[in-house]
Amino acid sequence: MTFNEFGRKCIALVVDDTPDTLGMVSAALEDSGMTVLVATDGEAAIELTRRVEPDVILMDAVMPGMDGFETCRALKLGADPVTTPIIFMTGLTEKEHLLEGLASGGVDYITKPVVIEELIARLSTHIVNSRLLQSARDALDTSGRTVLACDLNGKVLWGSQKAIDFLNTTDAATLGSSWIKWIADCANRPVSSVQPFETDNLAFQYIGMTASPEILIKPMRRMSQSREHVLAEAFDLTPREAEVLYWLTLGKTNRDISAILVLSARTVNKHLEQIFQKMGIDNRTSAAVMADRVLNAF
Repeated sequence: MTFNEFGRKCIALVVDDTPDTLGMVSAALEDSGMTVLVATDGEAAIELTRRVEPDVILMDAVMPGMDGFETCRALKLGADPVTTPIIFMTGLTEKEHLLEGLASGGVDYITKPVVIEELIARLSTHIVNSRLLQSARDALDTSGRTVLACDLNGKVLWGSQKAIDFLNTTDAATLGSSWIKWIADCANRPVSSVQPFETDNLAFQYIGMTASPEILIKPMRRMSQSREHVLAEAFDLTPREAEVLYWLTLGKTNRDISAILVLSARTVNKHLEQIFQKMGIDNRTSAAVMADRVLNAF
């Protein structure tokens, strides 16, 4: 395969202080249709990544000065983390080294000497997955949804643009240890059993967990009235219809809402039909966007 099949020419950053490996890998990727950038140390890799935003990074684990693990941590776990997948190239085969690479933010590793066919296959998989994830995030931005993803320690990994803008205008950076405890309590629990995390003027609603795992959260401003009451007043809904609409704004499917509110699927569908009619729209996305606008106005 060639990497032009993804719709545009992919950019790979190869980071290695060994000229032979750098030349061999770069030539193979260029033959596959990629644009290849090279760096021979961690500092140069960070500068290039911030400036060019490559589609994938191949990172040598052992380099003088800033090694690959430290470079990966700076890109993935530092301020303004990048979403680019990082694949380690390493001659270190001990389990602790492989685990260190994954813990520092890498998604995969290739052992040296590099087998080009294996490298190409793994690159294609990770680029496809990365672009699918970015498409999902772009869809969140386009629909105006407010979603954050955090790791199990409460660190924000990514968010829709609306959510990031929201955080930048609040005191969310000072949430403290109680935030970390709340995040840990969210893991593997039913959404309906987790109460929102609240500060003086903010509320964070747990809305689910990915397989990664990432904790998905909706940031909101605190209200003097319940959100269901606000929605009921805004759209002339019954209390139950307002509950259904509220969970819809949190990205829940009909099946999820049925389980959370202990309703049959048929009843949820009936409520949604009434909600759409009262709101003057005909689909879930429009209902969620309109409800979000009302809630964010308070």
